[in-house]
Amino acid sequence: MSFQVATLMSVLPALIEAALVNLRLAAIVVVLAVLGGTGLTVLRAMKIGVVNGLIGVMISFIRGTPLLIQIFIFYYVAPAFGLDLRPEVAGVAALSLNSAIFITEIMRAGLQSIPPGQVEAASALALSRRAIWLAVVLPQLFRRILPVLVNEVTIIVKGTALLSVITVVDVLRTAQQIASASYRPFETLVGAALCFLAINLAVMAAGRLLERRMADARA
Repeated sequence: MSFQVATLMSVLPALIEAALVNLRLAAIVVVLAVLGGTGLTVLRAMKIGVVNGLIGVMISFIRGTPLLIQIFIFYYVAPAFGLDLRPEVAGVAALSLNSAIFITEIMRAGLQSIPPGQVEAASALALSRRAIWLAVVLPQLFRRILPVLVNEVTIIVKGTALLSVITVVDVLRTAQQIASASYRPFETLVGAALCFLAINLAVMAAGRLLERRMADARA
């Protein structure tokens, strides 16, 4: 089967429109994952044995099982416990939990690079624990982990493609539908790949811009 540029150009508008679904879901997941990862990081730093044990179990499960299975659990298993989630909600929940766990691990490594003397100095100034986290620790932490965080965002964007298996009509599912109707899978899959590539190139460019601005602010 030869590749037809004309076919690719004809399916691109529909794929771009469907890619907005991936973009919207990815944006929601990024916000939830960063908030969740930050919350778990703060909880871990409190060094409460039971809490850290539970977080450790969650980390082991998420890191040790495929993301696709985690999505299936939220979509197919959760209703057995009275939690009947729509496909998009189940997908966002699974991706957010998965990414929050990885962001927690990223932040744990970043925390180790912050000199403990800064926290001790803030404590000596009688700052509350909340003020120390918000004014001293988290701003530095996010600056240090920004490049890795941008990489995690690109993983989230690619992960949204998996939601097509639970009937979310995203760019990949749209490509499959077009390919089934036109018998041109080559062009439609290339078009879907180009959509994801464009989104992630934009994410990486935004990340580099943010890094430069943070570097300028520190100079």
